[in-house]
Amino acid sequence: MNEANRRSLIALPIVLLIAAGLAFAGSQGGSIVAGVPLFALCVALAFLIQWIAFIPAYLRQTERFYDLTGSITYITVAMVAVLLSPNADTRSYLLLVLVVIWAVRLGSFLFMRIRAAGADRRFDVIKPSAPRFLLAWSLQGLWVSFSLAAALGAITSAAKPDLDIFAVIGLVVWLIGMGFEVTADRQKQVFRNNPANKGKFIQSGLWAWSRHPNYFGEIVLWLGVAIIAFPSLSGWQYLTLISPIFVYLLLTRISGVPMLEAHAAEKWGGQPDYEDYKAQTPVLFPRLPK
Repeated sequence: MNEANRRSLIALPIVLLIAAGLAFAGSQGGSIVAGVPLFALCVALAFLIQWIAFIPAYLRQTERFYDLTGSITYITVAMVAVLLSPNADTRSYLLLVLVVIWAVRLGSFLFMRIRAAGADRRFDVIKPSAPRFLLAWSLQGLWVSFSLAAALGAITSAAKPDLDIFAVIGLVVWLIGMGFEVTADRQKQVFRNNPANKGKFIQSGLWAWSRHPNYFGEIVLWLGVAIIAFPSLSGWQYLTLISPIFVYLLLTRISGVPMLEAHAAEKWGGQPDYEDYKAQTPVLFPRLPK
C-alpha cells in the first residue's frame, strides 16, 4: 500500500470522529426520532448518501456526479430534518427554502459545467485509488454536515421562537451573498463562452472587485443562514454556528482559493496584465476597483 492510500485510511476515521463530535453538539436540546437525535440522524444520512454514490462512481471511474450528489444531499438532509421534526416552524421552513434554492442553483450550475468540460482535474490522481476516492466522498459528507449545521440545529431544536429581527437581517445577508455568487458565476460563464476570451482571465464585473467574488458570496450566504438560525439555538447547539467559519476556512485554506490561485499562477504568472490585476484586486473581500 502506497503512502497516499495509507494517509487516506488514517484520515477517514478522523473525519468520522469530527462528524460524530458535530452530531453530539448539535443534538443537545434537539428533537428525538425513534430514540435517535434527529440532528445526528441527519449527519449520518449525509454520509450514507455519499457512500452509496461512491460505489458506482468508483466502478465507473467518474466524478461527473460528485458535485450534483453534494447538492442533492443538502436538499435531502434539510427536507428530512423538517419532515421528521415534530414541531417544525416558520423559521425551519424558511431555512429549508433558502437551502433548496441555493443547492438547486449551484448543483445545476456545477453539473452543467462538468458536462461541458468532460472531467474535473481535481480527481485525476485520486479516482484510481479506492481509499483516496472514498475519502473525497466522505469529506463531502463532512462538508454538507458542517455547512448545514446551524440550519439543522435550528430546525431540529426543541426551542421555536417566533420570527424576529435575526430572521430579517439573516435573509438580507443571504440575499446579498446569493446575489454575489450567482452574478459572479454568470459573468464568468459568459466570459468563457466568448471565443475571443480563450486563454484569457476574467477581470471585469464583480471580478474587478475580487479575484473570487463567487466564494465571497458563498461565505456571506451561509453567514445569513447562521444569523437566521441563531435564536433557536442554546447550549452546545451554539457550536453549530461554526457553519460560515467552516465554509470560509474550506474555501480560503483548503479546496477553493488556494487551488485556483495556484492554477492561475501557473497559467498566467509573470504576465504583466495578470500581475497588475493580482496586485490591484483583493483575493476575496470585494473592493471597488481603483
